[in-house]
Amino acid sequence: MYMKKKLLVTGLFAALSSLAYGQARPTPGPVPTATDTVKKVAGAAGLQGNATPKSQPKPYKTVITDKAITRTGLFKVHKVDDKYFFELADSVMGRDILVVNRISKAGAEVRAAAGYAGDQIGSSVVRFEKGPNNRVFLRKISFSTYSPDSTKAMYQAVQRSNIQAIVAAFNVAAYAPNKKGSVVDVTDYINGENEIFSFSSAAAKTRIRLGNFIGDRSYIENVRSFPTNVEVTTVKTYALAPAPAVTPAPGSPGPPAAGSGPNNLTGSATIEVNTSLVVLPKKPMQPRYFDPRVGYFTVGYTDFDTNPQGVKEIQLVKRWRLEPKPQDVARYNRGELVEPREPIVFYIDPATPKKWVPYLIAGVNDWQKAFEQAGFKNAIVGKVAPTAKEDPNWSLDDARHSAIVYKPSEISNASGPSISDPRSGEIMESHINWYHNVMKLVHDWYMIQASASDPQARKMEFSDELMGDLIRFVSSHEVGHTIGLRHNYGSSSTVPVENLRNKKWVEANGHTPSIMDYARFNYVAQPGDNISAKGLYPRIGDYDLWAIEWGYKVLPNAKSAADEVGILNEVTVAKLKNRRHWFGTETNPNDPHSQNEDLGDNAMKASEYGIKNLQYILTKLPDWTREPNEDYKNLETMYGQLTAQYNRYLGHVAKNIGGVYENPKTVDQAGPVYERTPADTQQEALAFLDKNLFTTPLWLLDKPVLDNIGGNPIMVVSRSQETILSRLLSHNTLSKLIAGEAFDGNKAYKITSFFAEINTSIFKEVKINQSIDVYRRNLQKIYVEKVIELLKPALASAVGVPSAGTPTAEANAKHGDVVSVAKAELRTINALVKASLPSQKDALSSYHLQDISDRIEEALNPKG
Repeated sequence: MYMKKKLLVTGLFAALSSLAYGQARPTPGPVPTATDTVKKVAGAAGLQGNATPKSQPKPYKTVITDKAITRTGLFKVHKVDDKYFFELADSVMGRDILVVNRISKAGAEVRAAAGYAGDQIGSSVVRFEKGPNNRVFLRKISFSTYSPDSTKAMYQAVQRSNIQAIVAAFNVAAYAPNKKGSVVDVTDYINGENEIFSFSSAAAKTRIRLGNFIGDRSYIENVRSFPTNVEVTTVKTYALAPAPAVTPAPGSPGPPAAGSGPNNLTGSATIEVNTSLVVLPKKPMQPRYFDPRVGYFTVGYTDFDTNPQGVKEIQLVKRWRLEPKPQDVARYNRGELVEPREPIVFYIDPATPKKWVPYLIAGVNDWQKAFEQAGFKNAIVGKVAPTAKEDPNWSLDDARHSAIVYKPSEISNASGPSISDPRSGEIMESHINWYHNVMKLVHDWYMIQASASDPQARKMEFSDELMGDLIRFVSSHEVGHTIGLRHNYGSSSTVPVENLRNKKWVEANGHTPSIMDYARFNYVAQPGDNISAKGLYPRIGDYDLWAIEWGYKVLPNAKSAADEVGILNEVTVAKLKNRRHWFGTETNPNDPHSQNEDLGDNAMKASEYGIKNLQYILTKLPDWTREPNEDYKNLETMYGQLTAQYNRYLGHVAKNIGGVYENPKTVDQAGPVYERTPADTQQEALAFLDKNLFTTPLWLLDKPVLDNIGGNPIMVVSRSQETILSRLLSHNTLSKLIAGEAFDGNKAYKITSFFAEINTSIFKEVKINQSIDVYRRNLQKIYVEKVIELLKPALASAVGVPSAGTPTAEANAKHGDVVSVAKAELRTINALVKASLPSQKDALSSYHLQDISDRIEEALNPKG
């Protein structure tokens, strides 16, 4: 997901299908009270949790009268006056139906809280079943406990032991004329508030500030029937919940602070909800088991079949069902490229600005070469959505169509969610969310990361060609998510840093082997390297080609997911001999190889080059951000982006201290899964921080820039220093140093060595009795306060749980070595400052040192 932060809302959807039938808006008149509404619906058939009174079916023609408007698809849908009936054929009963709810329209008060067209607000799997006493039950199906093989005895045992929840009951209003179907009135249920046809949870509503449901201002807009799905559109009104009284951190994505703009509204909010009911295949796709060495999204369940002496947690990768056509199976098995039976098609939302459509389509089609690795040509394609004239039955809401949905939003974001069959992982459809203001994000990042090398990036408005290329990259990344791929944060760490400056190499291979990495642009390349856009932009790379091959290649000799395991493992072991095929998870907080926004195999070298570029860019920033008749807002924004990039470099380096490498392996692969970062690498990281952070980065404090944007130089520096020291001096980091010594002995980077070296860096003036300037005084106070915090047990218990296989931070600070070492460090500092005090001639330096001594003594000998 590409995160961060106008346009008038245009029509987001194509003309309504001729299969749809609309409901006229309610005529003006007295508005019923909330109490009246509750009384009306309390006894209505079909409401969840309400027992339905005994009712006898009526003759079909008295229910589905001559007034009925009937549409046929997955099942018949009838509209009689203001009522809606589902005619559920017996063949539909018991079928698994995937239900997906999305916002299709929203007002400004909802959009201000991130509720946009296309946003998913709930999904579930349901079954309609015949019940006793002329009723039809709606069950919500959970696959958390599952036995997939119906031929095994365990399947029946699981079925007997697990009953699926009945979430609604409907009286049979009539039976079909052929007696092979049941007609039920679904009006009140669809129009009401429930977990199937609305928000799946209270949290989903809270996220967009919606409160209680207001039934008398809600109605069914239309229902459309298609061959494999039924689409329901409802208009629902809610009380608007109070805005949160929390101001987001500077630069963070999210809605405005409470009290500003539409977020401060009260009253009600109305949204249009599209609900898709999609029948799942009778025979699920053959699943593929997840392998942590290849990054795929998953669905999962607890399997009672696999392990004869227990249970096993099963994870299935999410992927589209790509299969050769029956007549092409032999050709496919011979290794010839064939077209799949059903290609993956992404339509571009008709509301998308026309000039960006070709770039979005290109971002989809870029993946075709990856699917060729799996044996399929033309497996994925981007298309312009048909107009109402070209295809009056086509609708963006039709769950058979995947799309890139344009959102006129100030949020700088794009995302690639997908909906899948929980039984197999088969992806059924996807709506990629492309927020208009993602262009602001890619502009700012490209300017800060690549303008030293690309003159096109040295202005506040990029050419359409450049912006189009950046949109293409975002499109391609998000499509990668929708075909199942997770972020590969480790991919860029497989590239030697110097290769990123080698014009021939980087233009041929790209600066990272995966477009699924968060490695936006080549910030290592220097102005004199003359590297073109081919060496600056992300692209689909070696890892992506391999990941699609692993996930989508059909294995003809494997008749089950279990049969595939050995075949895939053999191929994976061979592929991983090339480090460019490595997957580094986005979920490991301890592995310095798996980081977002970083480049190269050495964070210190890459960050040195990055800082050189920032120093060059900063001197040019006033000219590059200048626009006639404008103030210095552009300069302020881009200076903020520059300092944020600088802080990223520092964070990449700091993660090496106490780092633990993770390399998932099967037992037939050599070498350990977990290894500590080498001691010399950790020392190199600390030396970098000494040079580029603890030694005041005066280059960052450009006076003309700060004078024009009102920046405080002391705050600029101290924020960066405090962030890094908080990481280095955390219980988690220090506990990993101690554990590393226990593992590796004298080869480890010891906690005592770390404190000795960082002490020398922080207190160098004190040791030679020099005066201490304001930046260094602040640094020393921050350092001392962070060490003092280590003495507080409450902080130790707040440490998060590290990834599996990594050393665990002490649960109780009193029982570990961290507190002991912290106390020793405080005593060392106190002795140092006391020895220096008599020699200090600068008054502020003396006051500062005395203050430090007082703080230390109070911490070591608390009163009371």
